[in-house]
Amino acid sequence: MKNCFIFGLALCVTSAVSFGEELASGPKVGSRIGAFNVTKCAGAADDGVSEGDNLCYRCKNGSRPQVMVFTRSTDEHVIKLVQAIDAAIKKNADSKLTAFVNVMAADKDEASAAAKKMAEVSKAKSIPFVVPNEFENGPDDYGISPKAAITIVMANESQVRGSVSVADIKDLKTDAVIAQIQKML
Repeated sequence: MKNCFIFGLALCVTSAVSFGEELASGPKVGSRIGAFNVTKCAGAADDGVSEGDNLCYRCKNGSRPQVMVFTRSTDEHVIKLVQAIDAAIKKNADSKLTAFVNVMAADKDEASAAAKKMAEVSKAKSIPFVVPNEFENGPDDYGISPKAAITIVMANESQVRGSVSVADIKDLKTDAVIAQIQKML
């Protein structure tokens, strides 16, 4: 499977960070985050959404700080990031930080199986793992680069406040991403 990942995170500081190769991916800082539907595959057992439900998590999360992740990889770097974001959600409960991971693939069944596996391996408690209806490359209006291993979009009040993207998953610096999240909360 190719690597491609996006997290949409709703936060309060405006910035864009790119580790490794410069890469334009995801909505621009300052733009509004749009609605898109996904099917829940696993995770976040207490969020009131059943596995198999089709909904807009971005809409469900409203204007709260949120992290939207789109990925084609279940690589250990991605798992480490998901675990760190899950810990940040728990640590920052007062801010109502939320996140969801979108798994993409050429085949929807393959994406669903990968989402379930990622939920199992990461053991994340607060993060739902989903497949977007536009399962190959994510929502068209999000502009996710097919060259992006990861795109992390930070948004608050439904507006993009920052983003991180890398072309090679090995260039992802989880600690720097979490530090950026902490600054924005």
